[in-house]
Amino acid sequence: MTIETKNLKLIPCDTEILKSAIQGNENLAEKLNISVQDNWTEFGVGALEYSLDRLTESEEQKNWWTYFPIHKQDNKLIGCGGYKGKPTNDGTVELGYEIAPDYRNRGLATEMANGLIENAFKDERVKLIIAHTLGQDNPSTRVLQKCGFEKVEEINDPDDGLIWKWELKRQ
Repeated sequence: MTIETKNLKLIPCDTEILKSAIQGNENLAEKLNISVQDNWTEFGVGALEYSLDRLTESEEQKNWWTYFPIHKQDNKLIGCGGYKGKPTNDGTVELGYEIAPDYRNRGLATEMANGLIENAFKDERVKLIIAHTLGQDNPSTRVLQKCGFEKVEEINDPDDGLIWKWELKRQ
């Protein structure tokens, strides 16, 4: 189900949308009847292929992976985000998001994150939303703070170095 916020439509990707995105911006623009911002994703095709594999494995995963934020006024794809799978047995989902450079510093990442948070908490199973950022203050940490997350842990990741774990509990 599409998530509507003030400036964005967050479109949940099904297998067909993901396949179009993997094939390239022209296919995706045609599939969704939108324009596509250059550099709309830094996550890259690998992340889209991973989501496609998870959706292909199980119908239960539907709506728990990739969402495409469409800027309503411009009718343009401006980033990528969503969840890393359906809620765990203990009710945890992980959130991720990105906004294309030309659309940053307008509050759109916060708007997108808040839309995804509200959507997740509509599911009674979800008790906790987590996120991970690089281990220093940055735009992503500010988004999470604005959305009410608390930094709960510092983790030394073998690939990414110091990362911070953030949590938002159901009220």
